[in-house]
Amino acid sequence: MKVYLDTSVVSYLYQQDTPEKMKDTLELWELFRQGRYEVYISDIVLNEISGCSQEKLDILLGYLKQIQYHLVHTDEDTVELAEKFIDFGILKKKSFDDCQHIAAAILAGCDIITSWNFKHIVNVKTVRGVKTITTLEGYKDLLIYPPSVLLEGDDEDDDETDSE
Repeated sequence: MKVYLDTSVVSYLYQQDTPEKMKDTLELWELFRQGRYEVYISDIVLNEISGCSQEKLDILLGYLKQIQYHLVHTDEDTVELAEKFIDFGILKKKSFDDCQHIAAAILAGCDIITSWNFKHIVNVKTVRGVKTITTLEGYKDLLIYPPSVLLEGDDEDDDETDSE
């Protein structure tokens, strides 16, 4: 399964003020290291993390070296598709980088984009809007999930039932 990571996922590898999201991201990273998913990251991600402190940037680049990923280079097609998300009112112009993340994932043929960005990416309006655009433009569907959804189930609780 092809999974595109937006900047928030990479950033939460070292985000100590939100330990639960950091924990889930680190667990997902282990699945990436094991090759359970085919990972895609765009040049936008690398550009955005370059704005982090040097300490955090060094840590994040260290994590990126631990996995195999495809680097997606954004181009005019990415910009053109991203602008459609704005034209259709799915996101505002100030969220153009988020639009480009979604467009890059679509153009790379990814199955999923994963993000911790609930305000702009992982929400009902964006999910519906992306579905509309992919259908109208003839692209395959792109699923939008937070990283925690991609984690495999924990076998430790198999004896418990949910019917209590």
